[in-house]
Amino acid sequence: MRFYNTMTKRKEEFVPLEPGKVKMYVCGPTVYNLIHIGNARPMIIFDTARRYMEYKGYEVNYVSNFTDVDDKIINKANEEGVTSEEISTRYIEECKKDMEGMNVLPATTHPLATKEIDGMISLIRTLEEKGYAYNVDGTVYFRTRKDRDYGKLSHKNLDDLRSGFRDLKVSGEAEKEDALDFVLWKPKKEGEPYWESPWGDGRPGWHTECCVMAKKYLGSATIDIHAGGEDLIFPHHENEIAQSEAANGVEFAHYWLHNAFLNIDNRKMSKSLGNFRTVREISEAYDLQVLRLFMLSAHYRSPLNFSAEIMESAKNSLERIENAVSSLKHLAENAGTEACTPEEQEKLEGMKRFRAAFEEAMEDDLNTADALAAVFDLVRFANTEADENSSRAFAGALQQEIISLCGILGLKPERKEEALDADIEAKIEERQAARKARDFAKADAIRDELLAAGIVLEDTREGVKWHRA
Repeated sequence: MRFYNTMTKRKEEFVPLEPGKVKMYVCGPTVYNLIHIGNARPMIIFDTARRYMEYKGYEVNYVSNFTDVDDKIINKANEEGVTSEEISTRYIEECKKDMEGMNVLPATTHPLATKEIDGMISLIRTLEEKGYAYNVDGTVYFRTRKDRDYGKLSHKNLDDLRSGFRDLKVSGEAEKEDALDFVLWKPKKEGEPYWESPWGDGRPGWHTECCVMAKKYLGSATIDIHAGGEDLIFPHHENEIAQSEAANGVEFAHYWLHNAFLNIDNRKMSKSLGNFRTVREISEAYDLQVLRLFMLSAHYRSPLNFSAEIMESAKNSLERIENAVSSLKHLAENAGTEACTPEEQEKLEGMKRFRAAFEEAMEDDLNTADALAAVFDLVRFANTEADENSSRAFAGALQQEIISLCGILGLKPERKEEALDADIEAKIEERQAARKARDFAKADAIRDELLAAGIVLEDTREGVKWHRA
Protein backbone atom coordinates (compact mmCIF):
# COMPACT_ATOMS: atom_id res chain seq x y z
CA MET A 1 0.00 0.00 0.00
CA ARG A 2 1.40 3.38 -1.03
CA PHE A 3 0.43 6.86 0.12
CA TYR A 4 1.42 10.26 -1.26
CA ASN A 5 3.25 11.90 1.65
CA THR A 6 2.88 15.70 1.67
CA MET A 7 6.11 15.91 3.69
CA THR A 8 8.29 14.19 1.06
CA LYS A 9 6.11 15.07 -1.98
CA ARG A 10 6.17 11.49 -3.27
CA LYS A 11 4.34 8.20 -2.96
CA GLU A 12 5.79 5.96 -0.28
CA GLU A 13 5.22 2.38 0.77
CA PHE A 14 3.17 2.30 3.95
CA VAL A 15 5.10 0.65 6.80
CA PRO A 16 3.36 1.02 10.19
CA LEU A 17 5.29 1.73 13.37
CA GLU A 18 3.90 -1.47 14.86
CA PRO A 19 3.15 -4.45 12.59
CA GLY A 20 -0.57 -4.92 12.05
CA LYS A 21 -1.56 -1.66 13.78
CA VAL A 22 -2.19 1.87 12.53
CA LYS A 23 -2.21 5.07 14.60
CA MET A 24 -4.18 7.65 12.60
CA TYR A 25 -5.24 11.20 13.49
CA VAL A 26 -7.64 13.27 11.37
CA CYS A 27 -8.42 16.89 12.22
CA GLY A 28 -12.14 17.26 12.91
CA PRO A 29 -14.50 20.23 12.52
CA THR A 30 -14.92 23.34 14.65
CA VAL A 31 -18.46 22.87 15.93
CA TYR A 32 -20.24 26.23 15.64
CA ASN A 33 -22.75 25.34 12.92
CA LEU A 34 -23.96 22.45 10.76
CA ILE A 35 -21.08 20.88 8.86
CA HIS A 36 -20.72 21.86 5.20
CA ILE A 37 -19.75 19.65 2.27
CA GLY A 38 -16.16 20.90 2.50
CA ASN A 39 -16.04 19.27 5.96
CA ALA A 40 -17.61 16.14 4.48
CA ARG A 41 -14.80 15.44 2.01
CA PRO A 42 -12.03 14.57 4.52
CA MET A 43 -14.57 12.75 6.70
CA ILE A 44 -15.57 10.47 3.82
CA ILE A 45 -12.09 10.10 2.31
CA PHE A 46 -10.24 9.17 5.47
CA ASP A 47 -13.11 7.03 6.74
CA THR A 48 -12.66 5.09 3.47
CA ALA A 49 -8.90 4.86 4.07
CA ARG A 50 -9.63 3.45 7.52
CA ARG A 51 -12.14 0.97 6.13
CA TYR A 52 -9.66 -0.26 3.53
CA MET A 53 -6.87 -0.70 6.06
CA GLU A 54 -9.23 -2.65 8.31
CA TYR A 55 -10.24 -4.77 5.32
CA LYS A 56 -6.52 -5.52 4.83
CA GLY A 57 -6.32 -6.74 8.42
CA TYR A 58 -4.91 -3.71 10.23
CA GLU A 59 -6.15 -2.73 13.68
CA VAL A 60 -6.76 1.00 13.23
CA ASN A 61 -6.81 3.41 16.16
CA TYR A 62 -8.62 6.29 14.46
CA VAL A 63 -8.76 9.57 16.38
CA SER A 64 -10.67 12.60 15.14
CA ASN A 65 -11.30 15.57 17.41
CA PHE A 66 -14.02 18.15 17.80
CA THR A 67 -12.69 21.70 18.28
CA ASP A 68 -15.18 22.91 20.88
CA VAL A 69 -13.53 26.18 21.91
CA ASP A 70 -12.83 28.78 19.23
CA ASP A 71 -13.61 32.39 18.28
CA LYS A 72 -16.42 31.27 15.94
CA ILE A 73 -18.06 29.23 18.70
CA ILE A 74 -17.78 32.13 21.13
CA ASN A 75 -19.26 34.58 18.60
CA LYS A 76 -22.17 32.22 17.90
CA ALA A 77 -22.81 31.82 21.64
CA ASN A 78 -22.80 35.59 22.15
CA GLU A 79 -25.24 36.03 19.24
CA GLU A 80 -27.66 33.57 20.80
CA GLY A 81 -27.07 34.60 24.40
CA VAL A 82 -26.03 31.09 25.47
CA THR A 83 -22.80 29.45 26.62
CA SER A 84 -20.08 28.23 24.27
CA GLU A 85 -20.58 24.76 25.71
CA GLU A 86 -24.24 24.80 24.68
CA ILE A 87 -23.29 25.72 21.09
CA SER A 88 -20.55 23.09 20.81
CA THR A 89 -22.68 20.34 22.40
CA ARG A 90 -25.56 21.09 20.03
CA TYR A 91 -23.46 21.01 16.89
CA ILE A 92 -21.44 17.96 17.89
CA GLU A 93 -24.73 16.05 18.04
CA GLU A 94 -25.81 17.49 14.69
CA CYS A 95 -22.44 16.60 13.18
CA LYS A 96 -22.77 13.01 14.39
CA LYS A 97 -26.19 12.77 12.71
CA ASP A 98 -24.71 13.91 9.40
CA MET A 99 -21.77 11.54 9.79
CA GLU A 100 -24.18 8.66 10.33
CA GLY A 101 -26.10 9.72 7.22
CA MET A 102 -22.87 9.64 5.20
CA ASN A 103 -22.03 6.24 6.74
CA VAL A 104 -18.88 7.63 8.35
CA LEU A 105 -17.85 5.29 11.15
CA PRO A 106 -17.49 6.81 14.64
CA ALA A 107 -13.82 7.37 15.46
CA THR A 108 -12.13 5.11 17.98
CA THR A 109 -12.01 8.32 20.03
CA HIS A 110 -13.58 11.74 19.42
CA PRO A 111 -11.68 13.90 21.93
CA LEU A 112 -12.90 17.37 22.87
CA ALA A 113 -10.37 20.19 23.10
CA THR A 114 -11.93 21.57 26.30
CA LYS A 115 -11.33 18.27 28.10
CA GLU A 116 -7.59 18.32 27.34
CA ILE A 117 -6.56 21.74 28.65
CA ASP A 118 -4.26 20.30 31.34
CA GLY A 119 -2.29 18.42 28.67
CA MET A 120 -1.98 21.58 26.61
CA ILE A 121 -0.70 23.57 29.58
CA SER A 122 1.84 20.81 30.26
CA LEU A 123 3.04 20.91 26.63
CA ILE A 124 3.42 24.70 26.70
CA ARG A 125 5.41 24.53 29.94
CA THR A 126 7.75 21.97 28.37
CA LEU A 127 8.24 24.24 25.34
CA GLU A 128 8.93 27.17 27.66
CA GLU A 129 11.51 25.15 29.63
CA LYS A 130 13.25 24.17 26.37
CA GLY A 131 13.37 27.75 25.14
CA TYR A 132 10.80 27.29 22.37
CA ALA A 133 8.13 29.44 24.02
CA TYR A 134 8.07 32.90 25.60
CA ASN A 135 5.48 34.81 27.60
CA VAL A 136 4.54 38.42 26.91
CA ASP A 137 2.00 39.73 29.42
CA GLY A 138 0.01 36.49 29.52
CA THR A 139 0.27 35.64 25.80
CA VAL A 140 2.62 32.73 25.15
CA TYR A 141 4.22 32.45 21.70
CA PHE A 142 6.15 29.69 19.96
CA ARG A 143 9.64 30.81 18.88
CA THR A 144 9.77 29.69 15.23
CA ARG A 145 13.36 30.86 14.63
CA LYS A 146 14.58 28.27 17.15
CA ASP A 147 13.01 25.51 15.02
CA ARG A 148 15.44 25.02 12.12
CA ASP A 149 13.00 22.71 10.33
CA TYR A 150 10.02 25.07 10.52
CA GLY A 151 8.23 25.03 7.16
CA LYS A 152 9.29 21.51 6.16
CA LEU A 153 5.70 20.30 5.57
CA SER A 154 4.43 23.26 3.54
CA HIS A 155 7.74 23.72 1.66
CA LYS A 156 7.20 27.48 1.83
CA ASN A 157 9.88 30.15 1.56
CA LEU A 158 9.89 31.36 5.14
CA ASP A 159 11.74 34.63 4.45
CA ASP A 160 9.01 35.62 1.98
CA LEU A 161 6.37 34.60 4.52
CA ARG A 162 8.02 36.64 7.24
CA SER A 163 8.11 39.66 4.95
CA GLY A 164 4.42 39.24 4.17
CA PHE A 165 3.52 38.80 7.81
CA ARG A 166 5.42 41.98 8.70
CA ASP A 167 3.41 43.92 6.12
CA LEU A 168 0.15 42.53 7.50
CA LYS A 169 1.10 42.66 11.16
CA VAL A 170 -1.97 42.73 13.37
CA SER A 171 -2.30 45.42 15.98
CA GLY A 172 -1.27 44.10 19.38
CA GLU A 173 1.23 41.57 18.02
CA ALA A 174 4.18 43.96 17.87
CA GLU A 175 5.64 42.21 20.93
CA LYS A 176 6.35 39.05 18.91
CA GLU A 177 10.01 38.25 18.36
CA ASP A 178 9.29 37.02 14.83
CA ALA A 179 6.42 37.60 12.42
CA LEU A 180 5.78 33.81 12.16
CA ASP A 181 5.70 33.18 15.92
CA PHE A 182 2.28 31.78 16.76
CA VAL A 183 0.12 31.81 19.87
CA LEU A 184 0.21 28.88 22.31
CA TRP A 185 -1.84 30.55 25.06
CA LYS A 186 -3.98 33.69 24.92
CA PRO A 187 -5.32 35.76 27.87
CA LYS A 188 -9.04 35.72 28.59
CA LYS A 189 -11.39 38.39 27.30
CA GLU A 190 -14.66 39.53 28.81
CA GLY A 191 -17.45 37.04 28.12
CA GLU A 192 -15.16 34.25 26.92
CA PRO A 193 -14.55 30.85 28.53
CA TYR A 194 -11.17 30.56 30.24
CA TRP A 195 -8.96 28.23 32.26
CA GLU A 196 -6.34 28.89 34.93
CA SER A 197 -2.71 28.59 33.86
CA PRO A 198 0.81 29.61 34.96
CA TRP A 199 0.51 32.61 32.60
CA GLY A 200 -2.86 33.76 33.86
CA ASP A 201 -6.47 32.92 32.99
CA GLY A 202 -7.01 32.24 29.30
CA ARG A 203 -7.29 29.49 26.69
CA PRO A 204 -4.97 27.61 24.33
CA GLY A 205 -4.24 28.46 20.74
CA TRP A 206 -5.85 26.25 18.08
CA HIS A 207 -2.57 24.72 16.89
CA THR A 208 -1.77 23.37 20.35
CA GLU A 209 -4.87 21.21 20.63
CA CYS A 210 -4.35 18.48 18.03
CA CYS A 211 -0.75 17.52 18.82
CA VAL A 212 -1.74 16.99 22.48
CA MET A 213 -4.81 14.90 21.66
CA ALA A 214 -2.96 12.84 19.03
CA LYS A 215 -0.23 11.85 21.50
CA LYS A 216 -2.67 11.08 24.32
CA TYR A 217 -5.21 9.00 22.43
CA LEU A 218 -2.82 7.28 20.04
CA GLY A 219 -0.44 6.54 22.91
CA SER A 220 2.74 7.71 21.21
CA ALA A 221 4.66 10.90 20.41
CA THR A 222 5.14 9.50 16.89
CA ILE A 223 2.09 8.36 14.94
CA ASP A 224 1.65 6.64 11.59
CA ILE A 225 -0.72 8.94 9.72
CA HIS A 226 -1.90 12.52 10.20
CA ALA A 227 -4.56 13.66 7.74
CA GLY A 228 -6.88 16.53 6.88
CA GLY A 229 -7.78 19.04 4.19
CA GLU A 230 -4.99 20.76 2.25
CA ASP A 231 -6.05 24.10 3.77
CA LEU A 232 -4.61 22.81 7.07
CA ILE A 233 -1.07 22.24 5.78
CA PHE A 234 -0.05 25.79 6.66
CA PRO A 235 -0.17 27.05 9.27
CA HIS A 236 -2.09 24.44 11.32
CA HIS A 237 -0.22 21.22 10.58
CA GLU A 238 3.09 23.05 10.25
CA ASN A 239 2.59 24.46 13.73
CA GLU A 240 1.52 21.11 15.16
CA ILE A 241 4.77 19.59 13.91
CA ALA A 242 6.82 22.44 15.37
CA GLN A 243 5.32 22.06 18.84
CA SER A 244 5.22 18.28 18.98
CA GLU A 245 8.75 17.70 17.73
CA ALA A 246 10.22 20.51 19.84
CA ALA A 247 8.59 19.10 22.99
CA ASN A 248 9.07 15.37 22.34
CA GLY A 249 12.29 15.29 20.34
CA VAL A 250 10.94 12.75 17.83
CA GLU A 251 9.17 12.84 14.47
CA PHE A 252 5.46 13.63 14.90
CA ALA A 253 3.98 11.63 12.00
CA HIS A 254 5.47 9.34 9.34
CA TYR A 255 2.83 10.05 6.68
CA TRP A 256 0.92 13.28 6.00
CA LEU A 257 -2.20 12.89 3.83
CA HIS A 258 -4.21 15.86 2.55
CA ASN A 259 -7.33 16.03 0.40
CA ALA A 260 -7.79 18.80 -2.18
CA PHE A 261 -10.42 21.53 -2.10
CA LEU A 262 -14.05 21.17 -3.08
CA ASN A 263 -15.63 23.87 -5.25
CA ILE A 264 -19.29 24.69 -5.91
CA ASP A 265 -20.15 25.20 -9.59
CA ASN A 266 -16.44 25.81 -10.25
CA ARG A 267 -16.21 28.52 -7.60
CA LYS A 268 -14.77 28.40 -4.11
CA MET A 269 -17.49 27.79 -1.52
CA SER A 270 -18.21 30.83 0.64
CA LYS A 271 -21.17 32.45 2.38
CA SER A 272 -20.48 35.74 0.59
CA LEU A 273 -20.98 34.08 -2.82
CA GLY A 274 -24.20 32.47 -1.63
CA ASN A 275 -22.99 28.98 -2.58
CA PHE A 276 -22.46 27.63 0.93
CA ARG A 277 -23.94 24.10 1.17
CA THR A 278 -24.43 22.14 4.38
CA VAL A 279 -24.63 18.36 4.46
CA ARG A 280 -28.08 18.73 6.01
CA GLU A 281 -29.29 20.73 2.99
CA ILE A 282 -27.91 18.08 0.64
CA SER A 283 -29.73 15.37 2.62
CA GLU A 284 -33.06 17.05 1.87
CA ALA A 285 -32.53 16.54 -1.86
CA TYR A 286 -30.46 13.34 -1.98
CA ASP A 287 -29.73 10.23 0.01
CA LEU A 288 -26.32 10.95 1.56
CA GLN A 289 -25.05 7.75 -0.04
CA VAL A 290 -25.15 9.78 -3.26
CA LEU A 291 -22.92 12.43 -1.66
CA ARG A 292 -20.52 9.71 -0.54
CA LEU A 293 -20.30 8.19 -4.01
CA PHE A 294 -19.77 11.66 -5.47
CA MET A 295 -16.88 12.29 -3.05
CA LEU A 296 -15.25 8.98 -3.99
CA SER A 297 -15.64 9.51 -7.73
CA ALA A 298 -12.43 11.56 -7.96
CA HIS A 299 -8.98 10.98 -6.49
CA TYR A 300 -8.77 12.62 -3.08
CA ARG A 301 -5.79 14.79 -4.09
CA SER A 302 -7.68 16.19 -7.10
CA PRO A 303 -9.92 19.26 -6.80
CA LEU A 304 -13.58 18.26 -6.87
CA ASN A 305 -16.43 20.32 -8.26
CA PHE A 306 -19.93 20.06 -6.79
CA SER A 307 -22.93 20.82 -8.99
CA ALA A 308 -26.52 19.70 -9.40
CA GLU A 309 -25.65 17.97 -12.67
CA ILE A 310 -22.79 16.01 -11.13
CA MET A 311 -24.93 15.00 -8.16
CA GLU A 312 -27.63 13.75 -10.54
CA SER A 313 -24.97 11.71 -12.31
CA ALA A 314 -23.83 10.28 -8.95
CA LYS A 315 -27.44 9.46 -8.09
CA ASN A 316 -27.85 7.59 -11.38
CA SER A 317 -24.59 5.73 -10.77
CA LEU A 318 -25.72 4.63 -7.32
CA GLU A 319 -29.04 3.48 -8.78
CA ARG A 320 -27.17 1.33 -11.32
CA ILE A 321 -25.47 -0.50 -8.46
CA GLU A 322 -28.70 -0.76 -6.46
CA ASN A 323 -30.60 -2.08 -9.48
CA ALA A 324 -27.97 -4.76 -10.08
CA VAL A 325 -28.05 -5.88 -6.44
CA SER A 326 -31.86 -5.88 -6.41
CA SER A 327 -32.01 -7.89 -9.65
CA LEU A 328 -29.49 -10.44 -8.38
CA LYS A 329 -31.42 -10.80 -5.15
CA HIS A 330 -34.60 -11.49 -7.15
CA LEU A 331 -32.80 -14.02 -9.36
CA ALA A 332 -31.33 -15.82 -6.34
CA GLU A 333 -34.70 -16.00 -4.56
CA ASN A 334 -36.43 -17.38 -7.66
CA ALA A 335 -33.67 -19.61 -9.01
CA GLY A 336 -34.68 -23.06 -10.25
CA THR A 337 -31.41 -24.70 -9.18
CA GLU A 338 -29.23 -24.36 -6.06
CA ALA A 339 -25.63 -25.17 -6.93
CA CYS A 340 -23.36 -23.55 -9.53
CA THR A 341 -22.84 -25.30 -12.82
CA PRO A 342 -19.22 -25.90 -13.92
CA GLU A 343 -19.63 -23.01 -16.38
CA GLU A 344 -20.87 -20.70 -13.60
CA GLN A 345 -18.00 -21.77 -11.37
CA GLU A 346 -15.57 -20.79 -14.12
CA LYS A 347 -17.27 -17.39 -14.39
CA LEU A 348 -16.93 -16.87 -10.63
CA GLU A 349 -13.20 -17.56 -10.95
CA GLY A 350 -13.06 -14.90 -13.66
CA MET A 351 -14.99 -12.51 -11.42
CA LYS A 352 -11.98 -12.34 -9.09
CA ARG A 353 -10.30 -9.95 -11.51
CA PHE A 354 -12.63 -7.16 -10.42
CA ARG A 355 -11.59 -7.42 -6.77
CA ALA A 356 -7.95 -7.54 -7.88
CA ALA A 357 -8.42 -4.34 -9.89
CA PHE A 358 -10.26 -2.76 -6.94
CA GLU A 359 -7.42 -3.59 -4.54
CA GLU A 360 -4.76 -2.43 -7.00
CA ALA A 361 -6.48 0.96 -7.21
CA MET A 362 -6.88 1.32 -3.45
CA GLU A 363 -3.27 0.25 -2.82
CA ASP A 364 -2.12 3.06 -5.12
CA ASP A 365 -2.69 6.06 -2.85
CA LEU A 366 -6.41 5.38 -2.24
CA ASN A 367 -7.47 5.75 -5.86
CA THR A 368 -11.20 5.49 -5.15
CA ALA A 369 -12.10 6.64 -8.67
CA ASP A 370 -10.45 3.57 -10.21
CA ALA A 371 -11.80 1.37 -7.40
CA LEU A 372 -15.33 2.53 -8.29
CA ALA A 373 -14.59 1.80 -11.94
CA ALA A 374 -13.81 -1.80 -10.92
CA VAL A 375 -17.16 -1.95 -9.10
CA PHE A 376 -19.02 -0.78 -12.21
CA ASP A 377 -17.12 -3.33 -14.33
CA LEU A 378 -18.37 -5.97 -11.88
CA VAL A 379 -21.92 -4.62 -12.16
CA ARG A 380 -21.76 -4.87 -15.97
CA PHE A 381 -20.41 -8.41 -15.69
CA ALA A 382 -23.25 -9.37 -13.33
CA ASN A 383 -25.90 -7.79 -15.56
CA THR A 384 -24.53 -9.69 -18.56
CA GLU A 385 -23.88 -13.10 -17.00
CA ALA A 386 -26.82 -13.58 -14.61
CA ASP A 387 -30.35 -14.26 -15.84
CA GLU A 388 -33.46 -16.29 -14.96
CA ASN A 389 -31.57 -19.52 -15.73
CA SER A 390 -28.81 -18.80 -13.19
CA SER A 391 -28.41 -20.91 -10.07
CA ARG A 392 -29.12 -19.50 -6.64
CA ALA A 393 -25.43 -19.87 -5.71
CA PHE A 394 -24.22 -17.99 -8.81
CA ALA A 395 -26.63 -15.06 -8.52
CA GLY A 396 -26.05 -14.88 -4.77
CA ALA A 397 -22.25 -14.87 -5.18
CA LEU A 398 -22.42 -11.99 -7.65
CA GLN A 399 -24.74 -10.04 -5.35
CA GLN A 400 -22.48 -10.52 -2.32
CA GLU A 401 -19.36 -9.54 -4.26
CA ILE A 402 -20.90 -6.20 -5.25
CA ILE A 403 -22.10 -5.60 -1.68
CA SER A 404 -18.67 -6.52 -0.30
CA LEU A 405 -16.66 -4.15 -2.52
CA CYS A 406 -19.16 -1.34 -1.98
CA GLY A 407 -18.95 -1.93 1.78
CA ILE A 408 -15.19 -1.30 1.75
CA LEU A 409 -16.00 2.12 0.25
CA GLY A 410 -18.73 2.73 2.83
CA LEU A 411 -21.50 2.40 0.25
CA LYS A 412 -24.69 0.46 1.02
CA PRO A 413 -26.14 -0.78 -2.28
CA GLU A 414 -29.09 -2.68 -0.85
CA ARG A 415 -32.14 -0.55 -1.55
CA LYS A 416 -34.11 0.64 1.46
CA GLU A 417 -37.69 -0.52 1.69
CA GLU A 418 -39.84 2.50 0.86
CA ALA A 419 -42.12 3.70 3.62
CA LEU A 420 -45.84 3.57 2.85
CA ASP A 421 -47.70 6.89 2.58
CA ALA A 422 -50.08 5.87 5.39
CA ASP A 423 -47.15 5.14 7.72
CA ILE A 424 -45.60 8.52 6.92
CA GLU A 425 -48.86 10.36 7.63
CA ALA A 426 -49.18 8.49 10.95
CA LYS A 427 -45.66 9.56 11.94
CA ILE A 428 -46.46 13.18 11.03
CA GLU A 429 -49.57 13.07 13.22
CA GLU A 430 -47.50 11.63 16.07
CA ARG A 431 -44.98 14.45 15.61
CA GLN A 432 -47.71 17.09 15.61
CA ALA A 433 -49.11 15.66 18.85
CA ALA A 434 -45.63 15.78 20.41
CA ARG A 435 -45.20 19.42 19.37
CA LYS A 436 -48.62 20.29 20.80
CA ALA A 437 -47.52 18.67 24.09
CA ARG A 438 -44.28 20.70 23.86
CA ASP A 439 -42.27 17.48 23.71
CA PHE A 440 -39.86 18.95 21.17
CA ALA A 441 -37.24 16.26 21.71
CA LYS A 442 -39.71 13.60 20.56
CA ALA A 443 -40.85 15.76 17.64
CA ASP A 444 -37.25 16.24 16.50
CA ALA A 445 -36.58 12.52 16.87
CA ILE A 446 -39.55 11.71 14.59
CA ARG A 447 -38.35 14.24 11.99
CA ASP A 448 -34.86 12.64 12.09
CA GLU A 449 -36.37 9.15 11.80
CA LEU A 450 -38.34 10.17 8.71
CA LEU A 451 -35.32 11.95 7.21
CA ALA A 452 -33.26 8.78 7.65
CA ALA A 453 -35.96 6.97 5.66
CA GLY A 454 -35.67 9.57 2.88
CA ILE A 455 -38.75 11.60 3.89
CA VAL A 456 -38.30 15.38 4.09
CA LEU A 457 -40.78 17.44 6.12
CA GLU A 458 -41.64 21.09 5.49
CA ASP A 459 -43.54 23.06 8.13
CA THR A 460 -45.72 25.60 6.28
CA ARG A 461 -48.63 27.88 7.19
CA GLU A 462 -50.93 25.38 5.52
CA GLY A 463 -49.57 22.54 7.65
CA VAL A 464 -46.88 19.91 7.29
CA LYS A 465 -45.93 18.94 3.75
CA TRP A 466 -43.59 16.10 2.86
CA HIS A 467 -41.73 14.66 -0.08
CA ARG A 468 -39.29 11.86 -0.73
CA ALA A 469 -35.64 12.93 -1.04
